[in-house]
Amino acid sequence: MKKITIAIDGHSSTGKSTLAKKIAKHLNYIYVDTGAMYRAVTLFAMEHNLVTPTEVNATGLIALLDQVELQFITNDVGLAEMYLNNVNVEKAIRNMDVSNCVSQVATVSQVRAKLVEQQQKMGLEKGIVMDGRDIGTVVFPFAELKLFMTASAETRAKRRYNELLERGDDITYEAVYKNVVERDEIDSTRAESPLLQAEDAIAVDNSNMTREEQFNVVLDLVNQTLKAN
Repeated sequence: MKKITIAIDGHSSTGKSTLAKKIAKHLNYIYVDTGAMYRAVTLFAMEHNLVTPTEVNATGLIALLDQVELQFITNDVGLAEMYLNNVNVEKAIRNMDVSNCVSQVATVSQVRAKLVEQQQKMGLEKGIVMDGRDIGTVVFPFAELKLFMTASAETRAKRRYNELLERGDDITYEAVYKNVVERDEIDSTRAESPLLQAEDAIAVDNSNMTREEQFNVVLDLVNQTLKAN
């Protein structure tokens, strides 16, 4: 059967990555976590004192972009992990400090251009599932299936809060909720590739869905698209 490109966009903490990984595994497709790429660049910017939760030194970051090398390397259990300059940063990029700064870094057009170019190269052969903020609108505007994941801010904050607690992070629900709302605002209003639902994307509100229910809904959409192609 002909392979397709599946683009999954949506708000933070809607479970895009979890869903994309599961769909990719089911189809034996390649999965690319674009959010991890932006988080890795953010970690680099933090290490060089170029970003805070409220502002980014775009000029300084642009000057150092050539020093940023990103790779996905598969671990022993078959999961792709993010490497920044040959260092595994998969755990480091998931903390709240990075979450508080990543939307600032994503506003820098040169950062987006660098990562979009890499992402498009990854998808040349199709058979790929990619999630992020502008996959269906910028990276793969001609993807055969585009999804836009959403849920209430309260629901997303609760999910993220529970994930961080399970990891052992010292965090409050109020701080997580504030981060979710602020990221929504920055992602939706930035001048460069704002978070938008593509005109031909299918919206999936998973506020009241379990992960299994969400998977089944999306898998049905995938199968319909595969048959149509």
